[in-house]
Amino acid sequence: QGKAGLALSAATFSSFSGGTLSIIVLMFLSPVLASWALKFSASESFALATFGLSIIASISGESLIKGLIAGVGGLLIATIGLDPMGGFPRFTGGFVELMNVPFIPVMIGLFAASEAFRSMEQNQQIRQGAKVAIGSLLLPWQTLRRIALTILRSSGLGVFIGMIPGAGADIAAFVAYNETRRFSKTPENFGKGEIKAVASCEAGANGCTGGALLPMLTLGIPGDAVTAIMLGALTLQGMQPGPLMFTDHGDMVYTLFVGMIFCYFMLLVLGLLSLKVIGNVVKIPGNILTPMILALCVVGTYALNNSLFDVGIMLIAGVVGYFMQKGGYPASPVVLALIMGPMAESNFRRALSLSGGSLDFLYTRPITLALLTLAAFTLLTPIIRKIMRLRRQ
Repeated sequence: QGKAGLALSAATFSSFSGGTLSIIVLMFLSPVLASWALKFSASESFALATFGLSIIASISGESLIKGLIAGVGGLLIATIGLDPMGGFPRFTGGFVELMNVPFIPVMIGLFAASEAFRSMEQNQQIRQGAKVAIGSLLLPWQTLRRIALTILRSSGLGVFIGMIPGAGADIAAFVAYNETRRFSKTPENFGKGEIKAVASCEAGANGCTGGALLPMLTLGIPGDAVTAIMLGALTLQGMQPGPLMFTDHGDMVYTLFVGMIFCYFMLLVLGLLSLKVIGNVVKIPGNILTPMILALCVVGTYALNNSLFDVGIMLIAGVVGYFMQKGGYPASPVVLALIMGPMAESNFRRALSLSGGSLDFLYTRPITLALLTLAAFTLLTPIIRKIMRLRRQ
């Protein structure tokens, strides 16, 4: 649409805002929010994952049925690997590498490699001198006002989701996108260059930063893999994260806060300064850009685990994604199911075990019931809207 600069500047500003707001929340509300997050047991985590899966209805595009089929396919792929409770292999075919199917190679294949394959088929040539509306390095005031509420809401969701162990930036981005789309007066514009969609994903994902640090610093419970590494590093330095962290090592804690805010300011400055360079990427001819994209897909996938097997998974996912595009099946539900599926399965089975095989945890725990109700509402809303639209016609 010739709005590369607008999209990039909105993404940069939203990332900065989401991360900075999460650190401010972390500074002032650490004890209160962390103790509240402790109320999340296996049943609440299962309900949260179910709510995440219900977002498939919102990201399915024009065909809900095809979106659900893609989501079920992602859930089936998620069952490959080690059983989360028993620890025995499932559907691995004897391949040790399939004990844990990494979702990042699949995501790279479905979104990047498949698009490169499609460009090769169509022999797309992005013409030299293509129009790129970079404009000012700062967002227009009208656009900033338009996305301000979206950034605040998505940042809050990111902080909340980041506090829950096992959840992360990927889940926060999907949830923030869904909620923004649900509150939008023009949900049909999402997936077609809606600026609020860009802002919501970036703010939600970066809002997880402060959220994940909350339980780690106040309770000694890491919110994600990164904070688990930080927990180990702090312990090696003789600092034990927990209730006494703020009294025994308060100077270090607030130095960490100030340092993270400084990092986000640098992200904003460097991001804005590099906009023109990044925006001009669209001027590169397609016959040069497509091989570069494929090469980066291969190198990036291999760098994850130094595994050629991951590269093979990425290429297979790319071919599958190519045919999914041909058939009109969206790729996002597959990735969402790969992320949420293991979380939903493991926590459901854990909650079932803790309740002695009874399903009463689904309706006796208020937070669980609220999240499941919200999931049902999110899943049914597009269906009801479609029925009402058909009746009007």
